[in-house]
Amino acid sequence: MPNPYQNFNKEPEVLKRDLTSLQYQVTQHAATEPPFQNTYWDNKAEGIYVDIVSGEPLFASVHKFDSGSGWPSFYRSIDEHYLQYRSDYELRVPRIEVRSRYADSHLGHVFEDGPAPTGLRFCINSAALKFIDKEDMAAMGYGDLLVLFATGIQK
Repeated sequence: MPNPYQNFNKEPEVLKRDLTSLQYQVTQHAATEPPFQNTYWDNKAEGIYVDIVSGEPLFASVHKFDSGSGWPSFYRSIDEHYLQYRSDYELRVPRIEVRSRYADSHLGHVFEDGPAPTGLRFCINSAALKFIDKEDMAAMGYGDLLVLFATGIQK
């Protein structure tokens, strides 16, 4: 079965046309947006967050928490399959960079100072994400992920 998240155009001229300058700089050049001045840091709506480039499902609002950092923070991803990790020494302190699997978009970093049950804090740039409201998920092809919002399901 073909992977629908591989059907996107990652040519620089296409991305520069389709993304804002900030989205392009964050996803393609590992830039960081300002804290507390980004789209989703304080978003409390139910839904999922997908890669702005490919649409890969990355994070869900049910796993989001207020880390006080000024960026959207999650204690887990929807599915580890859609993430890849790289060592990052850019600030001289070792960090783990988080990237999307198929688009290879820079998303942010993961730290080991998050809440239970994982102890992780995925600190993610809003500019790398597109939010899909829960009510729109089925129509946009993410209906299989609605189970994340069912009561009684382990989060």
